[in-house]
Amino acid sequence: MFTAQRLDATQAVRRKKVQELVDYVHESCRSGSVVDIGQAAFTTIMNSVSNTLFSIDLAHYQSDLSQNFNKLVYVVMEESGKPNIADYFPFLQSFDPQGIRKRITTNIEKLLNIFDGIIDERILTREKTMSKESKDLLDSLLNLADQENSSQLSLTNIKHLLLDLFVAGIDTTSSTIEWAMAELLHNPEKLTKAQTELRQVLVKDGLVQEFDIAKLPYLQAIMKETLRLHPPGPFLIPHKAETEVEMCSYVVPKSAQVLVNVWAMGRDSSVWQNPTSFMPERFLESEIDVKGRDFELIPFGAGRRICPGLPLAQRMVHLMLASLLYTFDWKLAHDLKPEDMDMTEKFGFTLHKSEPLLAIPIKV
Repeated sequence: MFTAQRLDATQAVRRKKVQELVDYVHESCRSGSVVDIGQAAFTTIMNSVSNTLFSIDLAHYQSDLSQNFNKLVYVVMEESGKPNIADYFPFLQSFDPQGIRKRITTNIEKLLNIFDGIIDERILTREKTMSKESKDLLDSLLNLADQENSSQLSLTNIKHLLLDLFVAGIDTTSSTIEWAMAELLHNPEKLTKAQTELRQVLVKDGLVQEFDIAKLPYLQAIMKETLRLHPPGPFLIPHKAETEVEMCSYVVPKSAQVLVNVWAMGRDSSVWQNPTSFMPERFLESEIDVKGRDFELIPFGAGRRICPGLPLAQRMVHLMLASLLYTFDWKLAHDLKPEDMDMTEKFGFTLHKSEPLLAIPIKV
């Protein structure tokens, strides 16, 4: 699903979904309405992922369904990132003293119910048409489950695999887009610099394409700087020590849960100059990337446990941000000044912006 060949083959789907985002923002321009950047990004990415998984759109920009999806995913990610006393005192796990497990389970079941309907309909269609064609990931998984000696892959396995891909990919990516736009509006000179690069490099009135991104070093630097300051998963995915290990004179016991604080690593003053300042320029003369080779910057993890969706996320965030900056000028809603923006972070499994970013697009 995330190989370069497969991603190249599905490029048209992402381009179409981003064009729908641009069309939605055009409508907002005509009506003079405010755009909730995070919600718009969420809908775009949700439909892009759902087309890859199921070949369907799950919601429209102004539909209640999109907002309901967002709320369900938000609660799951927020609750998953909360400190849980049962992690420190395992005998409390069955009691769920903070109600965290109950809230997560309730919202996951609501998401799984939506997947149930999609999967059941697909199975019925396949039975009627006698077709085994693999047009998306769901078809591929169902074909695999139908094969002999594949009893380990059940419908329950398929649902939970799709849920993992769906929830993890959408919330983290939309949050990154919102933070990138927030930092640019908070630092207008950086916004101007990014738009100047885009409009000089790209053909006027053309559409941004994925192959254009390689020609936009400042845009790439913006994304790296956003991920440094606001990593989508501030503690990454929890890891578990398979054996007892000693590291830098610390002993990590067997079966201990290990969290990697990449948020703090990105703000380490011994590594980064002016670590709390948004300075994309720091990456223009640097070879540091986010692919797990440079441990100063590992927002997606590293090694065998690196985020499998990294190749897709990189394509999507660059394409979305470039399209929004190239096609429109932006100003903050309610005559808010850049220096008065609330840039507070809300910690959870995903690092969200405490206050939604509301902006007004201006057609170029």
